[in-house]
Amino acid sequence: MIFVTGGTGLLGTHLLVQLSTHKIPIRALYRSESKKNKVLGIFQHYLSENAQQAYDKIEWVKGDILDLPSLKEHMQGARKVYHCAAMVSFHKSDFNNLLKINREGTENVVNIALTLNRCKLCYVSSTAAIGGLDGEMTTEDSKWKNEPTTSGYSISKYSAEKEVWRAIEEGLDAVMVNPCVILGAGNWNESSLTIFRTLKKGVSFYPPGANAVVDARDVAEIMIKLTDSNITAQRYLCIGSNQSFQVLMAEIANQLNVKMPKKPVKRWMVEVARILIGGLALFTSKKPSITKETVESLFGNKSYDASKIRKELDFTFRTLPEMVENGIKGRQL
Repeated sequence: MIFVTGGTGLLGTHLLVQLSTHKIPIRALYRSESKKNKVLGIFQHYLSENAQQAYDKIEWVKGDILDLPSLKEHMQGARKVYHCAAMVSFHKSDFNNLLKINREGTENVVNIALTLNRCKLCYVSSTAAIGGLDGEMTTEDSKWKNEPTTSGYSISKYSAEKEVWRAIEEGLDAVMVNPCVILGAGNWNESSLTIFRTLKKGVSFYPPGANAVVDARDVAEIMIKLTDSNITAQRYLCIGSNQSFQVLMAEIANQLNVKMPKKPVKRWMVEVARILIGGLALFTSKKPSITKETVESLFGNKSYDASKIRKELDFTFRTLPEMVENGIKGRQL
């Protein structure tokens, strides 16, 4: 049996689509009924008339990675475990929850996996758990540092990786993937896909920084290939395209047939907006949409080297235009 956590997330849904074409039974953990019901839409986007049949192969179990007794029960019989569940936030107020869900939740998953017979784990980490300096090519060997500008999310994912490495030392067969910003079919109001919604509405400015994006289909395929292989005790950067935000936003705007942002935003403009939005948030129940961490990411210059996984699996990533095209065609309302 295959066990998947985070099956209703952007990457988790793409993973389930690909796993559903295999003959092995699948059990997926979920927390929200509404999110679970939306997964079928992703299946329909990729599998059309075969979507319902593939979706029905999944045994959905309601639970939480922090609920150790029920998690242990749900994981019984698993030979392959894909741990995709995580919390993503760049708000300081969420730091304790980030550590609890990302580190402690991962600790629970790996500890149970250690008790299972012939079980292999694939853990979804992040580029946030890998070091690297602006303007330099980051690799799996880059040193992670806890600095004043390091986000709570980064700390939580790095801490979660340490739990996986600890379990590997104790005998767990495991691999890790470190994807960058993930694009795919899904809800434009959630996760990294909000960039499509933003550009659809129209914007005049683009951030001057740079980062990397990857197709959810590629990450899912890599996860399955690694888990099915004899590879163990390794982690791999999953990077489809390194480019500036200007290039990324121009590609999306072009395919959406909307006006491209033509001016780089000034840092002082974003800082003023952050302060104003933060002040407004004091009078509302909503968390501010701009934090110090998001400002750093907008003005940072990150790039990553995915040659390790390319060589290991002889893998070719989808191009930026292909990622964007799929993200637009696969929009889920």
